[in-house]
Amino acid sequence: MEFRPLAIEGAWEITPRQFADPRGVFLESYNEGPFAEAIGHRLTVAQTNISTSAAGVVRGLHFADVPPGQAKYVTCIAGAVFDVVVDIRVGSPTFARWDAVLLDGVDRKAVFLSEGLGHAFMSLEEGSAVTYLCSVPYNPGHEREIHPLDPEIGIEWPSEARDGTPLIPHLSGKDAAGPTLSQAREAGLLPTAEAVRLWRSAL
Repeated sequence: MEFRPLAIEGAWEITPRQFADPRGVFLESYNEGPFAEAIGHRLTVAQTNISTSAAGVVRGLHFADVPPGQAKYVTCIAGAVFDVVVDIRVGSPTFARWDAVLLDGVDRKAVFLSEGLGHAFMSLEEGSAVTYLCSVPYNPGHEREIHPLDPEIGIEWPSEARDGTPLIPHLSGKDAAGPTLSQAREAGLLPTAEAVRLWRSAL
């Protein structure tokens, strides 16, 4: 496995080695040893989620209160998604910046994002299937969202699907009603860089 730090501290792109033969392909989608060596700690998997999405569907921008936050190890097992990590940590030198990785069933890359970061993706094909290894279970009372089309963040969402057809972002009602980054900050909903640092130092 190869680990490449993204532009947002606390997030990595992971590229697995694939072994192909006439029967198909085999790969390790997650391996605790190389992960802990690259990231600095083990990933405790408390919940695994799977979503399937039509082309144009945007899921996010989601994050969880810190502590404990929710770290995620995200892969796309079928189709393709434009996967985005956003720094929402107040006081971080890269606050409001984003980075993205194409996840698909060809390169079979993964993205790991630590606690305190925002996450979203857009499906680029019909039926794109995404898996998430989560460090803590879903807790609705501590889950938050920010509008993924917030111009302050300025995510450059793809305008075309993998087959070249135009894409129009399709959001859930909950995500479409999400606050902007500035509104979330003013409401005290965002984690601070210091709170995230303290939490992660104990992992």
